[in-house]
Amino acid sequence: MASNENPMTLTFRCPKELEGLLPLPIPAALGLPAWLKSMPSQAFNPVLSHEGDTVKRCPPFVDAMTSGFLIPLICDVTVENGEFTWDNEPPPGGAVSFVRSPIGFHDPSQVTGTPLFDADRFMIKFHNPWTIEAPEGYSLLFTHPVNRFDLPFTTLTGLVDSDQYHDAWVHFPAHWHDMNFNGVLPKGTPVAQCFPVRRDNWVVRTAIFTDEETQRAHDLNNAIGHESGIYRRQYRT
Repeated sequence: MASNENPMTLTFRCPKELEGLLPLPIPAALGLPAWLKSMPSQAFNPVLSHEGDTVKRCPPFVDAMTSGFLIPLICDVTVENGEFTWDNEPPPGGAVSFVRSPIGFHDPSQVTGTPLFDADRFMIKFHNPWTIEAPEGYSLLFTHPVNRFDLPFTTLTGLVDSDQYHDAWVHFPAHWHDMNFNGVLPKGTPVAQCFPVRRDNWVVRTAIFTDEETQRAHDLNNAIGHESGIYRRQYRT
């Protein structure tokens, strides 16, 4: 694991014609949704009849949302009765051509046989004007922004060996699931979250608890039952 004093670097590049015109990819910790910031840390639990922690105080929930990087929508997109429109005129391409629209589509035949298939509906595709280079030995996992159930779409998940494949674009197919959405998807809306993943060989080993492991599990579960914040204070890195 890289320390904070010696961070690893992802390099995002765009055509020079687009410099200064695009919203920048950001660390996910800087793109938390307003609902997470405003929600209470505790709420009344009617089953137990006392105040209990919400997911805002669940480190795994929040850490997943604050890890990696968010890739933003390049301009406002208006959705009205299933029609997508935008008002965005980037300058013409120079030495390299690039996709000028924020959104494209996939024909439904491309997801034939999956739960996403609907003969009467296209899959949308968010266009990403950034190429992304990862350090040697790392791939990038691209997925829907974590825990962003408020978004009217769901981005599909893919894994790209971005240490090798970094001179072309990676775009993001998505399933538009909120058919009642009418309004504006604002410029900067996160359309994908990417996580660097080191390529290592893994195998699965199964085992039964030893006496020592049984005691440790017993002690930890008892501690968790009697005191809040055990994971956050003692185990979280």
